[in-house]
Amino acid sequence: MNRVVITGMGIWSCLGQTLDDVRQSLFEGKSGIIFSQERKDAGFRSALCANVPMPNLKPFVPRNMRQFMPEEAQYAYMATKDALEAAKIDQDFLDNNEVGIIYGNDSVAEATMNALDKFRKFGDTSACGSGAIFQSMNSTVTMNLACLFKLRGINLTSSAACASSSLAIGNAYLLIKNGLQDCIIAGGAQEANMFCVASFDGIQAFSTREDNPTAASRPFDKNRDGLVPGGGAATVILESYEHAVKRGAPILAEIVGWGFSGNGDHISTPNVAGPARSLELALKNAGVDPRQIGYINAHATSTHAGDGREAMAIAQMFGDYKVPVTSTKSQTGHEMWAAGAAETIYSMLMMKNGFIAGNINFSEPDEETACVNVIPETISANFDMFLTNSFGFGGTNSTLIIKNL
Repeated sequence: MNRVVITGMGIWSCLGQTLDDVRQSLFEGKSGIIFSQERKDAGFRSALCANVPMPNLKPFVPRNMRQFMPEEAQYAYMATKDALEAAKIDQDFLDNNEVGIIYGNDSVAEATMNALDKFRKFGDTSACGSGAIFQSMNSTVTMNLACLFKLRGINLTSSAACASSSLAIGNAYLLIKNGLQDCIIAGGAQEANMFCVASFDGIQAFSTREDNPTAASRPFDKNRDGLVPGGGAATVILESYEHAVKRGAPILAEIVGWGFSGNGDHISTPNVAGPARSLELALKNAGVDPRQIGYINAHATSTHAGDGREAMAIAQMFGDYKVPVTSTKSQTGHEMWAAGAAETIYSMLMMKNGFIAGNINFSEPDEETACVNVIPETISANFDMFLTNSFGFGGTNSTLIIKNL
């Protein structure tokens, strides 16, 4: 079995669009959450969201290709371009080697809506436009990036709600571990427009703390009142250790374990048993003792049921070891399909720079969340292994364990 390493990272986040800027935002406890008057005027119950800027692709992507790229594919392009550069992979390498892509995405709401609105308005399917089909498919990110970067390896979209990008990394890890690919681009993207989350707002899933946006996302806190929607993209370059050494790649860390499970229960309300199985399998596959984990980046989205049950699952697996736990969603909101990949990068930046970003807005636990060691403010911490959870609707769970190198 091959060892699987991370050789490059790139991100497009409400905390910044470079690794240095994101690292600084994490360290300072900066929030990327804002109040959107546009959403309030449109009829949203909660007008809170992450502030994710649109990139300018004109210097990088020709116009005839940009027409195929919805919002999240644009974020993903920028994150992937930077990740490849960091991994010292250029177009010549991509042209002469089999590099794959597995990327998480589970909605293309705005592009689909725009195309169908034109069809209904004009009563003519040709009004949808020639790029509409490529923009509106769930696989839009992988199809666009595979063509733009001329990738000839696996080309696959991971569509599994808020575990999508963690499962993308996990599946890429599995293919490389088993020798089926040497190098895979993995990650996830989430559109940040209001249309993709209107139905979430309709079921009262969002925080309504509109008078204080940066304090609205409160994972594990007793007074949390719902999540805040985010967006963006995150990319990691995965390679076999031997492949990375052979080409002189910068080796950042090693994926040592992956766990996954299904709750087999309610479509939206999580349980404890499913997440606990995901954690247990990750630890077992990694062959590590829980006390070797120096930090957990929790899935915790700032909902009562989700945070509480994840806390109990962590406590069940870690026992009396009070591993430091935070949810970076306190700063970013819930990046949904991109969350697992983004939180892998956030955790990597902490591990590489000797700190744990505080779980901002955490002041007091409730009865369920009191069983974990939530770190409320940034602390100095040297750790060589972390665990990151991603859980999604339908009871899909994914847990990654990553070791410093």
